[in-house]
Amino acid sequence: MLDILHVSPEVVPYSKTGGLADVLNALPRAQSRLGHRVSVVTPLYDAVDLARHRVVFAGHSFPVTLGGRTLDFEVAQADMGDGVTCRFLRNDELFGRPRLYGDGDADYGDNHLRFAFFCAAVFRMMRALRLRPDVVHGHDWQAGLVPAYNRLHLLDLVPTVLTVHNLAYQGQFPAHVLPEIGLPWEVFNPDGIEFYGKVNLLKAGLVWADRVTTVSPTYAAEVLRPEFGAGLEGVLRARGNEFVGILNGADYGIWDPRHDPRIAAPFEPEDLSGKAICRAALLDEMGLGSVQGPVFGVVGRLAAQKGFDLLAQAIPVIVAQGGVVVVLGTGDAAIEQAVLAAAAVHPGQVAVRIAYDDGLAHRIEAGSDFFLMPSRYEPCGLNQIYSMRYGTLPIVHAVGGLEDTVIDLDEHPDAGTGLKFRAFEVAAFLGTLERAFALHREGPRHLAAVRRAMAADFGWDVSARAYLELYQGIVARGGHPSGHQD
Repeated sequence: MLDILHVSPEVVPYSKTGGLADVLNALPRAQSRLGHRVSVVTPLYDAVDLARHRVVFAGHSFPVTLGGRTLDFEVAQADMGDGVTCRFLRNDELFGRPRLYGDGDADYGDNHLRFAFFCAAVFRMMRALRLRPDVVHGHDWQAGLVPAYNRLHLLDLVPTVLTVHNLAYQGQFPAHVLPEIGLPWEVFNPDGIEFYGKVNLLKAGLVWADRVTTVSPTYAAEVLRPEFGAGLEGVLRARGNEFVGILNGADYGIWDPRHDPRIAAPFEPEDLSGKAICRAALLDEMGLGSVQGPVFGVVGRLAAQKGFDLLAQAIPVIVAQGGVVVVLGTGDAAIEQAVLAAAAVHPGQVAVRIAYDDGLAHRIEAGSDFFLMPSRYEPCGLNQIYSMRYGTLPIVHAVGGLEDTVIDLDEHPDAGTGLKFRAFEVAAFLGTLERAFALHREGPRHLAAVRRAMAADFGWDVSARAYLELYQGIVARGGHPSGHQD
């Protein structure tokens, strides 16, 4: 049995800006179900509902000093289920703010301090509570200093893993912050934390973690190339076989139409009558009425990375052929305005909700015929996996986790679970939409694909076992850290 501590800036159900938070709810619980002792540590943000989540303060407070500045942290905890404990580190000066990372489009100017203190406080908490994990597993740039402090300050107290959920977000700051985050100028070089004259907190994790992972095998291969590597491709190539891609999973306890309380009717592959009810209910909820053409669903961050600039150009084509489009999300103002303008021009065939609405996200998955994910790049993606379970065939750009999870119907007619386009161009996307309309008209072929998609299994157990194998390899090579003295 391993003792595993996950370090994450966000965790469902307590805090969320993206899919990272979903992963940090599902992966620890899957590992715990496999017989391991698992806990998570995260900041206690102002948005965490203490009463609803039964957050209990443990009566522990301890000082953390970085760069000559000392801050006190309190420890609280809650039960995540499946035997997993979530511990919160509370400092209201750093984390008692309206948002997790910034207001509007602007990041908080002291994010380097906020997450440097958080990472340092993780180790101080371990000492204060006498926690001795076999592995500390950090997630994204906000945890990038965990491996750095472990290697540089604590002389390899514990084996560390860093998972990159999206390489585009790196935590870059001016060089002068280095003393503030408690690191010596000796590490400000191309082999250390320096990145084109700046401090890069994600790079710190990539350099000093014992192992580095990302969230799909194809994305792991892509980021070794300049077009996807965001300037860090050389750092990742240097890690060799110490950098791997492990596909994210789906939490079918939450995302399964057989027992989803958020949708109009349950359904399963053998009886899809409930899906027809969900489709009608979605159209009614969004003010679209009854239509014969296919329903194309969109849920996600309305950003260029997600390829939604292609979507804005494709909407008139979908409408002209009798399809309808339902969009839910928030993001770049220009893309929001483009899809809102399309809804204004086509009020009976395009409906847009600029919001975060978890219930509606489930209803779009259940009530749509196709799900659109034309991402420029996609480290893993979860919505395409959810869509398949709900019998909503994904239409995706064949990159990253989209390539790894969706089987194209034309390439593999007897195994296909969705449709792919390979060139990131409007023409290629529109050609795939033409294939979707044709498939929708072919009832039996469409039905067979829906049933195959619903049977695809991307549950967390496979991914959890892969991470456990990775941990065990590190512990076996590096020894158990329990000999460390407080």
